Amino acid sequence: MQKLLHNLNPEQLAAVTLPAQSALILAGAGSGKTRVLTTRIAWLIQTGQISPQNVLAVTFTNKSAKEMLTRLSAMLPINTRGMWIGTFHGLCNRLLRAHHKDAGLPQTFQILDSQDQLSFIKRLLKANNIDDEKFPPRTVMYFINGSKDKGLRAAAVDAFDDFDRRMVALYDLYDAQCQREGVVDFAELLLRTYELLSRNQPLREHYQSRFKHLLVDEFQDTNDLQYKWLKLMAGSQAAVFAVGDDDQSIYAFRGANVGNMSAFEREFQVKNLIKLEQNYRSHGHILDTANALIEHNTKRLGKNLRTDAGHGELVRISESTSDIQEAQWITEEAKNLMREGSAGSEIAILYRSNAQSRVLEHALFSAGLPYRVYGGQRYFERAEIKHAIAYMQLMDNPHNDSAFLRVVNFPTRGIGARSLEHLQDSARQYNISLYAAVPYVSGKAGTSLANFVKLIEGARFETQNLPLPEMVQVVLDISKLLAHYQNEKEGADRIENLEQLVNAATVFVSEEGFGHSAPALTGPASQAAAGFLSLPGGIDIIDADAALPLVMSPLSAFLSHASLEAGDNQAQAGQDALQLMTVHAAKGLEFDAVFITGLEEGLFPHENSAKEESGVEEERRLMYVAITRARKRLYISFSQTRMLHGQIRYNTRSRFFDEMPEESLKWLSPKVQPNWYGNKKSAWDEASTAGANVIASQMAVTHAGSGWRIGQGVVHAKFGEGVIVNIEGSSNNARAHINFGQFGMKLLDLSIAKLDKI
Repeated sequence: MQKLLHNLNPEQLAAVTLPAQSALILAGAGSGKTRVLTTRIAWLIQTGQISPQNVLAVTFTNKSAKEMLTRLSAMLPINTRGMWIGTFHGLCNRLLRAHHKDAGLPQTFQILDSQDQLSFIKRLLKANNIDDEKFPPRTVMYFINGSKDKGLRAAAVDAFDDFDRRMVALYDLYDAQCQREGVVDFAELLLRTYELLSRNQPLREHYQSRFKHLLVDEFQDTNDLQYKWLKLMAGSQAAVFAVGDDDQSIYAFRGANVGNMSAFEREFQVKNLIKLEQNYRSHGHILDTANALIEHNTKRLGKNLRTDAGHGELVRISESTSDIQEAQWITEEAKNLMREGSAGSEIAILYRSNAQSRVLEHALFSAGLPYRVYGGQRYFERAEIKHAIAYMQLMDNPHNDSAFLRVVNFPTRGIGARSLEHLQDSARQYNISLYAAVPYVSGKAGTSLANFVKLIEGARFETQNLPLPEMVQVVLDISKLLAHYQNEKEGADRIENLEQLVNAATVFVSEEGFGHSAPALTGPASQAAAGFLSLPGGIDIIDADAALPLVMSPLSAFLSHASLEAGDNQAQAGQDALQLMTVHAAKGLEFDAVFITGLEEGLFPHENSAKEESGVEEERRLMYVAITRARKRLYISFSQTRMLHGQIRYNTRSRFFDEMPEESLKWLSPKVQPNWYGNKKSAWDEASTAGANVIASQMAVTHAGSGWRIGQGVVHAKFGEGVIVNIEGSSNNARAHINFGQFGMKLLDLSIAKLDKI
């Protein structure tokens, strides 16, 4: 026991050894929350309060779940396989596999990742002759997922106008089509599980009695339905150990509700609130900057990070006249860091918008510095892998029309658009899948389609008793995918990726404990071995605590794994190159040196934040996350002008600079001086008009007769200082778009507005 607890600080120790009551752990950035979570589980098991099968731990990424299992294996001599530790989606998938009949799903239901879901919706719109300009597929997808995240089926969604009514109708069509094809999207996994447990009392009570301790990581990122799901699983008896940081809640655009933390504290009558404020990552000046910034948010539970690592270096602030100059400065600084011995993988360049990366990439490429951009396609999202997976999906569930359409003519086998139109007409006529409709198509098209069906059936026959890795190899050969890419000019990388799929399958069966073939879950003896339980009322269910081999075939499990991995939002580190990414992608990561770029009003904080309730507070939390990624050195930069989306932007610096402690900052340009408004202001601000006017004279239009120019600095009695970014009309009819920083963009009539030139 002493070995288990000896390295914990007092707050961590208090959290780990709490009594069996619900608790809220406010875990600051770099405060060791994963350690607290895993040690809490180990302590509960080692003290005999629970067995490994009585733990339910929820994380937000597959990477975090694997890390927790690895740490637990090192702490205790237990077999972690089969423990309920995973993501919301992963755990719901596991429960639905065990209870697919009660959930109204086929045993071989398949999961649509985000790409597949979008393709599915495009196909749905086309099949129903719906204008995709009036109803963009991505908008429809967001509407459906947003409704599901709130726990609402189509019939329960309020529709206030014709557009909403059409969207609700599309949601209804979408649900029906998913049910016919035997597929579910990510949001459906959670909603279907919630509905199953809500209506099935014996099943709900079974899991509530089993899971006496629920532990939740990143609690601030839960959405409304996830919180409802947790409350349902907890019932009235379970102790919920919620770990989160309201200051790092940055996913409101995905439906995350930071208010769930306050609701949890109230609804679960939390008596134990522990703050983990000891930071083991960053030096003092970095933490002081983060603390001072986040204090300006009013809706927070409140904590203050501290460190024993000393103050460290000051936070460096750089001002540039353009984004090109900013990128060149970052490149030179990165070179210096690498000359001093820093690894490229320990240097991160963060930006608010992906559009900022182009200039940065150009500068790094020109300087010969290796770099890697996060947010690119993950392994299971690559086209060649999606093709191979689609063949396997058809072997497992032939009614998946999305998989059918992806590979029916890839590699090409003479099945054109007209043939598919005839097939789709037959499928609609008989309300069956495309695969089942093939016999209804005659002529040459029918023959070609029948040959494709024979190919799938042949692959299923040849692989029925093979181990999963050999099954994957047979699919690659029979599908002719390898042969196809051998004839492509740049097919070597794709072939290498496809061959890696066999290795991925080998690792998967090893980690999940699959044998050479799937267990046959039939007959009383098989049911007993698989963990079937008899509940009150004569209801027999399979207990989903068993490892995957007891509830899924190796192929079904691997296909689910591929979809869930493709939907994982956690980036993977490791390559020895400079790391470029959005601030959102950086969450959960840490680096020795961090550059935060583009600290300008309208960019960071983003201009959209002014339109949303608490929008600026979310942007401030995002900046807090960015700052706390840095261990030793932090650089923050902004520029006078920036080319974004094909237009020159003339910027004022971010309000966040005024919220940082001056004693922790080192301005690499002239020092900050108070201006005549009493606000902090750098020498760049004093010279901004001159610099902007030079650029404007070269690149922008001078509006004759109006007396104003794009790039002109102005002062307004109410809005303060601003920069003219565009002018409409001329002479007495001229109107100007002016960026007033904290007050955002304003459109003013120049003949009326009382503006002074700077």
